[in-house]
Amino acid sequence: MTTRYRVEYALKTHRRDQLIEWIKGLLAVPFVLYSQPQGVFEGQGIHSSPQTRDEAHRRYSEILRDVEIMIDDHIANQNNADNPFPSKLKLLVPSIGPFFTRLPLEAAFKFQDRKRYISSRRFVSPSFNDVRLILNSAQIMAVTTYGTLQLATFDGDVTLYDDGQSLEPTSPVIPRLLDLLRKNVKIGIVTAAGYTTADRYYARLHGLLDAMANSADLTPAQKQSLVVMGGEANYLFEFCPASPHLLAPVPIARWLTPEMAGWDERDIDQLLDVAEAALRDCIKSLNLPATVMRKDRAVGIIPLTPDLRIPRESLEETVLVVQKILELSSAGRSRRVPFCAFNGGRDVFVDIGDKSWGVTVCQRWFSSSGGGAAAADGHDGVTIRGENTLHVGDQFLSAGANDFRARSVGTTAWIASPAETVELLDELAELMGKKMS
Repeated sequence: MTTRYRVEYALKTHRRDQLIEWIKGLLAVPFVLYSQPQGVFEGQGIHSSPQTRDEAHRRYSEILRDVEIMIDDHIANQNNADNPFPSKLKLLVPSIGPFFTRLPLEAAFKFQDRKRYISSRRFVSPSFNDVRLILNSAQIMAVTTYGTLQLATFDGDVTLYDDGQSLEPTSPVIPRLLDLLRKNVKIGIVTAAGYTTADRYYARLHGLLDAMANSADLTPAQKQSLVVMGGEANYLFEFCPASPHLLAPVPIARWLTPEMAGWDERDIDQLLDVAEAALRDCIKSLNLPATVMRKDRAVGIIPLTPDLRIPRESLEETVLVVQKILELSSAGRSRRVPFCAFNGGRDVFVDIGDKSWGVTVCQRWFSSSGGGAAAADGHDGVTIRGENTLHVGDQFLSAGANDFRARSVGTTAWIASPAETVELLDELAELMGKKMS
């Protein structure tokens, strides 16, 4: 399976998640000191030393407990407007941003260690993926323990279904999403796919939409608790059982936030013009078998024919070139209109807005005063808060990845496949069940 947009070049804004790398480095020390790989060659056997395993487990737990304490200190620091000094964690990991909840990392490590046997390994140190999954577990423990999960938003490709595929009726994700709806958790599917008509989204999500329409135990209000936000933050559709495609477009005036309403169409056109010119230059300079596609709120390149595959490196080069040109242009420097340049695996697009805006729209739409009506009336005081929001996606590897932006408006979980999404939702359901009991 191809995970989209894995940009790994040495540009500052495109480095791997520094917090994960930093924790991984901390865990490497006890691994080196206590793994004792020589035991394998001395006839002890790989599982013959529980003392070694227990000591590694203890040291890993201590380290993650210490990081947990530093995050608590960072949260206290970020919430103190009178303190001009950075937290210790900020000094150690300069790219660290705000946290919406504390993270029970020690408990999350113990949970993942029971699944992945991290402490039992002698030749493979705690990996990037190990730490990523520990952080995921800590985050869903936090949103279910320290508060109430009110909104779960999901990316589409690689998160709910394989890249370029659809959410089929047999997908194991579907019953787990229905379970969230039964628990009165709102769901937003926030995708980069920028379709203007409901039939295109139905084609990608028909398994879930049909299951919702045919469900006898979902109330009408629960069925109305799903929306699709397309084009990052440009097209909103709500579930509509009377529609032939089970989705109905929501007029932009009903969901546009005041900030988004301030984006001038002339600025949008100017930014997309610059992006289009940069994309055409990339097609020429990299000899890409692609053509430009211009939309009202996006511009991108797609393969000349569906069977063509543009090399990943060429797509990543195009993303980085276009993003840098936009940042240096007058349209980009003005910062009047946010944008997101991303690699979709087979194409490259520049969208107006990004997923932080898409998740924000979902938070406002599902406000406590009655969803869309509240958003239309501009009642912002009851918007679902970041600590009650969980965004699940696969594109967090760099600052340019579009799921990365959602970190600014809610808690997040970084998955690498639909199978991981299923595991995450099972873990979430178990924790929510314990809290309700």
